[in-house]
Amino acid sequence: MITQDQLRIIMPNAGRRIMLFLDPLNAAMEEYEINTSLRAQAFLAQIGHESGQLRFVREIWGPTPAQSRYEFRADLGNAKPGDGFRYCGRGLIQITGRANYKACSLALYDNDSTLIQEPELLEQPLPASRSAGWFWKSHGCNELADGGESSFERLTRRINGGVNGLEDRLALFHRAEGVIT
Repeated sequence: MITQDQLRIIMPNAGRRIMLFLDPLNAAMEEYEINTSLRAQAFLAQIGHESGQLRFVREIWGPTPAQSRYEFRADLGNAKPGDGFRYCGRGLIQITGRANYKACSLALYDNDSTLIQEPELLEQPLPASRSAGWFWKSHGCNELADGGESSFERLTRRINGGVNGLEDRLALFHRAEGVIT
């Protein structure tokens, strides 16, 4: 279990949002077996970067050229006009695309329609935390995290599809190492 003080050291820019996310994060970490020091350190580092230290639970929409390509992307399951924006990245690990919202809905709500009908639910602390935990476990991130820093780049690629923000993610990881033992 992580404490308020630990989270404040790891994510100093989170401010008051720490209190909104502390219990949901602990619950999600328990539910999805993020239950060792290495797993917790890596998880908090990754969600810390993905969410701007708990400040963003929804992708900042431009749309950028990359975001414009979300529309009608088969690999994301975006088949209807507006799906790209409607199913933009949400949660502490940005769940993106109709197909991923559907899979996440099935995991979190035992149906494939709740998040399709109400994608904004992933902007609330508990679903945002649980969706991150679900993504983490279902994509084999616990096992990658068990490798420590030596597998951190592979872990980042699993979450991000590339190495965007690797330096920041590593800085968060090293802060987490200092307080989670």
